[in-house]
Formats: sequence, C-alpha cells, structure tokens
Amino acid sequence: MKIKFCGAAGTVTGSCHLLTLDDGYKILLDCGLYQGRDKDFKNFNSKWLFDPSEIDCLVLSHAHIDHSGRIPKLVKDGFDGKILCTSATRDLCAVMLLDSAKIQERDAYYQNKRNKKKDLPQDEEPLYETEDVKDALRHFIGTSYRKSYQINKEVSVVFRDAGHIFGSASVALRIERESGEPIYFGFSGDIGRPNRPILKDPVHLKYLDYLICESTYGGQQHNDLPHDEEALLNIIDETCVKKNGKLIIPAFSVGRTQEIVYMLDRLETARRLPKIPVYVDSPMATNATEVFQLHPECFDAEILEYMIDDPNPFGFNELKYIRKSQKSKELNTLKGPAIIISASGMMTGGRIVHHLRNHIENPDNTLLIVGYCAPYTLGAKIRRGDKEVWIFGSKKQVNAKVVIMDSYSAHGDQNEMIEYLSDLDKQKLKQIFLVHGDPDRQKIFKEELLNKGYKDIQMPELGDEFEIE
Repeated sequence: MKIKFCGAAGTVTGSCHLLTLDDGYKILLDCGLYQGRDKDFKNFNSKWLFDPSEIDCLVLSHAHIDHSGRIPKLVKDGFDGKILCTSATRDLCAVMLLDSAKIQERDAYYQNKRNKKKDLPQDEEPLYETEDVKDALRHFIGTSYRKSYQINKEVSVVFRDAGHIFGSASVALRIERESGEPIYFGFSGDIGRPNRPILKDPVHLKYLDYLICESTYGGQQHNDLPHDEEALLNIIDETCVKKNGKLIIPAFSVGRTQEIVYMLDRLETARRLPKIPVYVDSPMATNATEVFQLHPECFDAEILEYMIDDPNPFGFNELKYIRKSQKSKELNTLKGPAIIISASGMMTGGRIVHHLRNHIENPDNTLLIVGYCAPYTLGAKIRRGDKEVWIFGSKKQVNAKVVIMDSYSAHGDQNEMIEYLSDLDKQKLKQIFLVHGDPDRQKIFKEELLNKGYKDIQMPELGDEFEIE
C-alpha cells in the first residue's frame, strides 16, 4: 500500500492525497485548487501527478475550494467513480463549484481580451466550465456523520465532524488486508476549533495506524471567543462611530462570513450594535448562508437555543445581502459609515478587491483581516505590513488601519490540534504525515508532537510517496 502527496505538501492550499491499496484500488483524499501566486505552483491546477481515469473513488473532507476546487477538472479529465462526503458538503459543493466555474470562465475571457490588445493569441481556456460542474455533481454521494459507508469489499469510511465549516469531516478508513489485521488510516481534513459559534466541536480521531494531519497554525495560539465579540465591537466603534469610516472585512464566503454575521446578529439582539448599515457583498456567501439553514444537524446547542428567540441568526434590520454587481458597485460611492463583508478572504479576486481599491487609501477606514492568507496573495502582502500594494494595475497606499484577528480562524491552533489528537493511541499510531502547512510552521508542530510522545512524523513534499506496511 502506498500514499502519494499530490497537493498541500509544504504549502497550505491544494489538498490532494492518493492512497493506492495492495490490489491497485486507488482512493483520492480531497482534490483541491491551489490558491496563491507562488511561481513554483503556476501549473499545479492544470496538471496531475496521477491519471484521473485510474482513480476509483474520491473521499472529500469538506467543501472549501482548496479541498474540492479541482473536482470538475478531475471528472472532465477521466474520473468516473464515486465522490463520498457528508450531505452538507455535497450541498455546499453544488454552490461553491458552480461559483468557481464562473470565476474560471470570467478569468479566461478577460485574459483573452488583454491578449487581444497585446496582439497575442487568445487561447486562454478555463480550467473547467459550468457544464463540467454539473457532470461532477452527478458523482457525489452524501452520507451522515459516524455512519460507516462501504466503499468496496475491503474498504469502509466513517466521517466525523471536524468542526471547521458546515459539513467538514475527518476521514477514517478501515482497510481489510489478506496479510493480517485491518489498517486504520485517518485524514484530519481541516481541524476546527472547540467552543466556536454555530458549529459543533470537533470530534476526536481514535484508533488509527496512520494519519495525514493538517498543520496550518503550528506554533501559534488564537484568542478566545469572548475577546472576539468585544474586539469587533471596539473596532466598529472606533472606525464607524468615531471616524465615520468604513469597516472592510475580507472573509471566506463559507464559514467565516456566517460566523461574523452571527456575531453581529448577537450584538444587534443585545442592542449593542450601532445603527450602521451592514452589507454582505457576495452572491456566493448569500447562497452558502441559505444552504447553512438547511442543515441544522451541524449547529451546536448554543445557536439552536439562540434560534428559539431569533429564528434567523444570519439576518437583522441593518443587514443587507447583495447579489447584483450594480448594487455592489454602488457601495464604492456610499457616503457615511458602513460595514462591508466581502470575498475572497485572501483578497485574490472577487468583489473585495474593488472595495480595497476604493477604500484602502482612506485613513478613516479599517481593513479587518480575519483569516489565513497564502503567501504571494494580496492579503498576505497587506498582512505583513506592506505600505504599498498593486490593485488592478495601480499602486495604492495602505493608509487604512489594518487589524489582524486570527482568533476568527476556522483552523485550530497548535494547542487545539494537539488536544484533537489526544485520544489516539501513541503505541498503535505508526506514522503521522503533516500537510496543509508552511514548512516553518510544520517544523514547530512536529517538535511539539515529538515532545508529546508521538513518533515517526513526516513532512512530505509535493510528489513524495511512502510505503504503508
């Protein structure tokens, strides 16, 4: 049996891992899109480290595009097997992958327009199109948490709630072998955080022989939720009330946006939120929020209790969801204070880039960064403190106040990840593979795991392959 690392190895995005069983049966764990500007990964999304037609089954941990975003291309290039995931992930993918296809089509269209002006060939093609997404969605099979699903005669899978986003799951494979006892192979997916709003706490992994584990926030510790709510209120007061400015929040359409909206809803219900217009400027986030409300099985006890008095935790009088582009453009000339939540969270594209172009040079405004930004993205440059950035070909001064609150992260910090692994039998667990993290973070996390008594911890690079005994 072999495991090959085909994405998110030595970097955070593009999750993709290939497990080849003794009889040649091939299981792909995730099939994500690389998101970033690193030249070393320029061709990652268009090329494979395997033949898609040879993959027998895809097991998907969750719907984030860096875990699911290449699925339509996988199907387009020859994959014809089952795609297994939770029911909530299946429904979110229907929304997110269609949105991704539209972005691919739009990017190709505008690139060809630019090429035409430069008298270059207009041969840019989208990675995949809307029809490819529709073909891919026919392969999805949604199942429940903690229910064993038989993939074939030798392999079964169980999804457990990872507490990261709606429908997110860890993966536990039971693999029968003629040569002896079954192997229990685990994949953490993205590890969520305990005691966060909306979602249930992550369910610990147990009884594994091998584990692929994320490591995004190795060496870091997040703030606690009570500080989040007060900190957000203080930022709103300073920016929108005292300065009469705008609070711009780049946020992932799935997970982060709903958490921020829920927090604002709670403040509004408590009559602590100033009477300031709030805009969720993202069709994707609007659609995703509607999907969220179809899956109360993912809600934690706190939000279910809150919904007894407030049936809609993602809406209040001052909040408007914006779908149409014209309404989005009108926000750029809006007078007075406002809160604008828009995608993408890494500021790589989407409506948030237009809002940055129009608001980042005003010192009365605040840019609140609430999540991870991959290296080489616009978000990463602003996070590290660059005073000048290029937006749509124009140099912009970063005069707006920049506030970073990683406590909003949907990824567990180092202590939370170690707690998540605490139920594993260290004597049984033969090997841990660290993925989905920058190498410097992985090294810190690896040392801490070794200090805790775990053994044989690998940091695979892209294309590395390991034998599983």
